[in-house]
This record gives sequence, C-alpha cells and structure tokens, in this order.
Amino acid sequence: MASDPMDFLPFHADEQAAQRLAGQRTGLAPIRPFLPEQHRAFFSLLPYLFTATPDAAGWPMASVLTGAPGFVVSPDPATLAIDALPRDGDPAGSGFAAGAGIGLLGIDLATRRRNRANGWIVARDRGLTVRIAQSFGNCPQYIQTRGVALAAKEAGPVETLSGLDDAARDLIESADTFFVASRSRAELGDAGGFDMSHRGGRPGFVGTRGDRLVIPDFRGNRFFNTLGNLLGDPRAGLLFVNFDTGELLQLQGSVTIDWQPGEAAPDGAERLWRVDVQRAWRRPAAFPYRATFGSYAPSTLHTGVW
Repeated sequence: MASDPMDFLPFHADEQAAQRLAGQRTGLAPIRPFLPEQHRAFFSLLPYLFTATPDAAGWPMASVLTGAPGFVVSPDPATLAIDALPRDGDPAGSGFAAGAGIGLLGIDLATRRRNRANGWIVARDRGLTVRIAQSFGNCPQYIQTRGVALAAKEAGPVETLSGLDDAARDLIESADTFFVASRSRAELGDAGGFDMSHRGGRPGFVGTRGDRLVIPDFRGNRFFNTLGNLLGDPRAGLLFVNFDTGELLQLQGSVTIDWQPGEAAPDGAERLWRVDVQRAWRRPAAFPYRATFGSYAPSTLHTGVW
C-alpha cells in the first residue's frame, strides 16, 4: 500500500494540548491507519515486542511478548498476527483479551530502528490477532545498541512489591532504557487508545525519591504521544529490563508533568515527569534474552543525569 500524506491522521486533542504547552506547532501527524510495507516487514524480524494493555481497572500495563523471529507477521496492512501469549505470572496477562486495546512497540536494539502500532485485539487463541488503528515510525534517538542472544535460564517466581525496595531502585537508577505504557482518556474514542513508547538516557537519568520516579524529558520527535496521553489520563505503566539477567520490573503509577522545570532538571531536559509508584512486580529471568551493550546513541551522550 502506497504512502500518501493524505492518509495521515490528526494528533488527538491532548497531544495537541501537550504540543502547545511545550511551545510546538501542531498539524497532521505522520501516523497512518494501516501498516506501511516496510513496517510489516520490520515486525517480522523481531524476537520481542513491547506492549501496552489494560488491567481490570483500565490502568495501562507495560510488558513484552517474545518468540523466534517471525512470531509477528502482517497478513494484510491492517493486521498483525502474534504467535505468542504473555508468560505465566505476567501481571499484565489478563489484559491480553479479545476486545481490549493494545499498544505495540517494535524496536531493534542492534540497529536502533523502531516502529509503533496501536489498535485492538480482535482474537486470542494460541496467539493474538491485532487490528491496526495507528502505525508510525520513530527516530533512532536515545536507543542504545545491544547485541541480543537467547538465554536458556528458566524464569523465577513473580514477586509483588509493596513499594520500591533497594534492588528495584538500583535497577531503575542504573538503567539507560525503559518502556512506558500510556492511554488516552476515554472521551477521545477512536482518536486515541493505548500506546507503548521507549525512553533512553545515560545510566542515572531516571532518579528515585522513595516510591517516586523523576524522569527528564529530552528533545524528541515532537509528537508528544506519551505526554499527551498522560495529560489526559495520568495513569502509566513502566517496564525496566535488566539486560544482563533478564529480570523485568513492571510498575504502575500516577504521573505529574512539570513543563518548565528550569535548573531543577538534568542537562538537556526540557520537561520533567514524576511517577508516584502505586504497584510493582519483579520477575526474575522473565525476559528470555541477554543483551550485550554496544554503544550509546549520539543524542544520549548529550543528556544529563541526577
């Protein structure tokens, strides 16, 4: 299917509001209601797919699905077929249900390519069938390269945390990458939905203050998909991955955004957002890959830390 700017969707109202708060111009987004051919091919190359889905109360949950390359295919430009289900014990598991919204992030850590797709789960059996509502590419900023290899280690039991403990804070504060699930407010209807995104910086760019995360927002693609969603619905799901051990840390929390943090922010930050963590889960070795660090993205080298 050919690409045409006439196919582009408008930014939804809260994305436009976030752009105005950031002093940016609004217009059509390079977001299409179908998968371009290069995106269809890209998803089929991936061994993992990061996800945003709802929990029983409608909160976004961040997680990841995995499989051999080819476990995600696009039989037509409006569909992704995913030959995987959430792993046992995944606290996001119940949200992968027919009729539920879903946000998908495909990211190749070796090449810094990433594409996003949002839509609805229309069927669940041995895997998932997703009807695409929005599809768009992202620039390679803040993606650190990693070589990824399958590990044979069995996942450990899920641990529900009452708050962030020292081990959780250590993982967060040493991370150069995390993933964030958000959703638009219900009033926006089909213009919104669930979304999964990526954030990156030098280790230490995410700070912790007790059970609060303080996150700098660096110059990006100017879409403001995530912050627009959080402006309308402050509930978020976060996922941190220990690429050395495969441990996953999944969080849910409420977000407040400081649009003009001034000298309170690390170098390069244009905004700050704070996440008050309300629920947390630790899943040892639940990510079945181990990743060897390669290099920082050039944009990452200009970011400050706490």
